[in-house]
Amino acid sequence: MVINYVTADTPAWAKNPWLLGSVFMALTVVTVGLTLCNRGLDASTGPTAGHARLLPVHRVVATAAAGSLAAPRLHTALRGRDTELRALRRLLDRPRGRFAVVCGTGGIGKTTLATALAEHAKDKGQAVFWVTWRGRAQFGEDMLRVAVACGLPEETVEAARAGRVPLADVVWGQLSGQGKWLLVLDNLDDLANLGPEGSGPPAEYRGWVRPSGGGLLLVTSRDIRAHTWGPDATLTHLEPLNEQPGADLLLDLAPGAGDRPYAELLAARLGGLPLALQAAGRYLAAPGSRYRTFTTYTTALGNELGNLLGATHPEASDPNVARTVVRHTWELSLDQLAHDGNDLARPVLHLLVLMAPAPVPLSFLTPELVREATGGPADPVRIEAAINGLHAYGLLHTPTTDPIGTTPGQVTLHPLIREITALIHASETANPALWHDAVAHQLARSVRAAEAAGTAEWPVAALLVPHALAIAARQGGSDTVIQTVRQLADLQRAAGQATHALILTEIRLEQIECRLGADHPISLTGRNNLGVALLELGRHQEAADLHTTTLATRERVLDSDDPDILQSRSNLAVALHALGQHQEAADLHASTLAARERVLGSNHPDTLTSSNNLAGSLHSLGRHQEAADLHTTTLATRQHVLSSNHPDTLTSRSNLAYALNALGRHQEAADLNASTLAARERLLGSNHPDTLTSRNNLACTLNALRRHQEAADLHIATLATLQGIVGPHHPRTLSSRNHLAQALLGLGRHQEAVDLHTTTLAARERLLGSNHPDTLTSRNNLAAAQQCLQSGTGRGRSWWVHRVRP
Repeated sequence: MVINYVTADTPAWAKNPWLLGSVFMALTVVTVGLTLCNRGLDASTGPTAGHARLLPVHRVVATAAAGSLAAPRLHTALRGRDTELRALRRLLDRPRGRFAVVCGTGGIGKTTLATALAEHAKDKGQAVFWVTWRGRAQFGEDMLRVAVACGLPEETVEAARAGRVPLADVVWGQLSGQGKWLLVLDNLDDLANLGPEGSGPPAEYRGWVRPSGGGLLLVTSRDIRAHTWGPDATLTHLEPLNEQPGADLLLDLAPGAGDRPYAELLAARLGGLPLALQAAGRYLAAPGSRYRTFTTYTTALGNELGNLLGATHPEASDPNVARTVVRHTWELSLDQLAHDGNDLARPVLHLLVLMAPAPVPLSFLTPELVREATGGPADPVRIEAAINGLHAYGLLHTPTTDPIGTTPGQVTLHPLIREITALIHASETANPALWHDAVAHQLARSVRAAEAAGTAEWPVAALLVPHALAIAARQGGSDTVIQTVRQLADLQRAAGQATHALILTEIRLEQIECRLGADHPISLTGRNNLGVALLELGRHQEAADLHTTTLATRERVLDSDDPDILQSRSNLAVALHALGQHQEAADLHASTLAARERVLGSNHPDTLTSSNNLAGSLHSLGRHQEAADLHTTTLATRQHVLSSNHPDTLTSRSNLAYALNALGRHQEAADLNASTLAARERLLGSNHPDTLTSRNNLACTLNALRRHQEAADLHIATLATLQGIVGPHHPRTLSSRNHLAQALLGLGRHQEAVDLHTTTLAARERLLGSNHPDTLTSRNNLAAAQQCLQSGTGRGRSWWVHRVRP
């Protein structure tokens, strides 16, 4: 037992000065030793000597408010970002004066990737600091806490808080003296308000964003523009996940929801957007969910998108909540753009979601469109700013166009962004019909502009096709829409886009017949145009059948010499010619030509079309000199009436060369084909059907001149283009294969020629029938090639492409 007592007497040992001094010296030595030992222990886990001490991670977290400096943790494995994570790890090991920016649209997984890097850094024993943007004042306070955790003296802290020294300089001055660390600045989207005051934009590196010290700064942001972050930034621009990692994520979250193939289908349906995948996975794993499998959920999205991914959240006003909800996450970006003065960003995005899920030409987004839809002011500069702002936040993409400008500028939307935004637009717009009408009117203006501009705007017109179909499906009864669809179909036909022309013509015909009846003259015109489109696609029998019924109806309801009746007779003759019924075609062309000369005059374009087509049928009947004479007369008249560069004039030049070659005048034919090809490439483009016809025919004349290698090279290029445009089984593709085989035969490559003729013959028998003239030509050429293979010499017969005009 120890008893405390107090006495006035001094102990004897205390009266001995030598003893007292010795005890004091011993205590001093022990104290100094313990202090040095403690510093040595700290140094063993801290930065290198000469740097201010970095507090251990657990003490950093303890000094931060509510764990605000602690990195979040991954709840599932990181999927589909292996390449990006490896690159960030390399940068973490050796920053070399650079910093990282992980950027992309809302919900793309920026924070998740940063979290994975943070866990890697912690595993390596590095200090990790995580600061999430929660407003300028709180952000500055959090950054100061980072500096405190790195040993910033209290007096400097107070000076910074009092404004006596620049806060950002203090923080980065402290960080630059440390060893390895990772600092994540999450959700830096409000860059105009980032601060501190007077620091300028982030790219100037005078504010909170600085590539400094031995650690790595990592920023996550929706701003994908390189110039925002400056030359020292290494940008990691995240794109949606592919189907396989998207399925992996779904299976991680809902392993009992189905097999991988169905998970991949759902991942594709969600466009690989990680936030949507996580939402779907959590929903499927919840015990009370109505849909518990990948298949049923995918199906339900078609009707219940608003209830599943498009549902509102009661706390969406909190940005931290809104970032986790699919419906609201992109609204944050639109709010930020509006806050920054870009007030047309939301209207432009809402107009884009009213279009088809396909690229939209930039020229479609005009001030007239925005003004009509919104009722507010708009001009080109503000619309460009809106597009650039939406692009900067990843809400739309602008596919790279070719450097010479032949591909029109265009924008595309992620499918889920489009769907959710369309849902919001429908629920929040006071007058949706006004917006739909504005889009339809702009389509009409765009088509008229493309029509007036000629061949230069054909690429833009092609981009308008899916949007015209969507608008027609929504507002098909409108006179404006019906007229626009017809004009666009004509444009596509002129541009050689037969598939587009067919689809548009079918849509318009359905709408017209519904309104006017099947026998109305406008309906009959639509049926005639449909037959033309079918013919261009190689569907010759369908075209002939349709032209036959259209002609019969027109003859019943119209006068006998009505130009529409003559048009149907001419087009039926063209279809019969394509079917190999050359005598019937020639007889019908001859009677139609006589009627057109009487009714329309000898110089009318329709009369000249009949003259051209009759010459083609005569050639197919072996009457080559008559064909050449008629082509010569037609060409002279067309040059006089239409101009030397009109497409019909070029057709006459091509067909005259065709006739000359049949007469053995090969060099004249080659010269005429070469000049026609050059003109068509200049006026129509290298992939237009008429240009490909000229390239094919030039190769045939070269082959007739025994320039077999040149002919083969030209045929190979033509065949490859045709297979890509009209497909491997189109009659014109089969003609090109036949011609290539003939050129190979001329080069002595007999086995290759035999193989190509064999496959071409089989395809023609299947497509055209065994008695079609083209089939007979293939059978003849195959026999000749087989004979050449056996004897080692010989040549076969080519079959040219003669262009007729419906």
